Amino acid sequence: MTKRSEAKYKLDRRMGQNIWGRPKSPVNRREYGPGQHGQRRKGKLSDFGVQLRAKQKLKGYYANISERQFHSIYVEASRLKGDTGENLIGLLERRLDAVVYRAKFVSTIFAARQFINHGHVKVNGRKVNISSYQVKIGDVIEVKEASKQLAHVLEASQLPERDTPDYLEVDHGKMTAKYVRIPHLSDVPFPVQMEPHLVVEFYSR
Repeated sequence: MTKRSEAKYKLDRRMGQNIWGRPKSPVNRREYGPGQHGQRRKGKLSDFGVQLRAKQKLKGYYANISERQFHSIYVEASRLKGDTGENLIGLLERRLDAVVYRAKFVSTIFAARQFINHGHVKVNGRKVNISSYQVKIGDVIEVKEASKQLAHVLEASQLPERDTPDYLEVDHGKMTAKYVRIPHLSDVPFPVQMEPHLVVEFYSR
């Protein structure tokens, strides 16, 4: 197991939820936290604790992006018109790694980041190897021709536990996805409840 996978499984257990909806998540077997004190009775979280956990869960879901990067996305969301929580989700879902994951070109969002970094993805015909790249409405994302027959790419498109959302038009035959619109929170197929309003409260303190 890689260091990244270990961190991923720990995050599930720390949150006490199967954040990505994976069949092999350890939370499916053990709902208590990791470590020798994981089974201790938990006290009630303070308002700050609830807000912090919501932030950690959302940040962790998107491949555990850095605090600095996550905060900058929040700042950008707060500058846009409309609800900051909805804007935050919209910006996170515009990340190229999130789009590649949603399109089921790879099995996990962590794999999406690596897949992009290794140069397997094109946007509008041009190679993009930056996972935080912000996709725009109308952009066409595709797997590079030489990478379309990779075993893990073919396997990911057949995964039964998640569907592609309707804000993407995906063609698994051609391994392409068109970004149709920016989604609302209710459009995003999170396996667990995300609470961006608590993230906004955390940063607004």
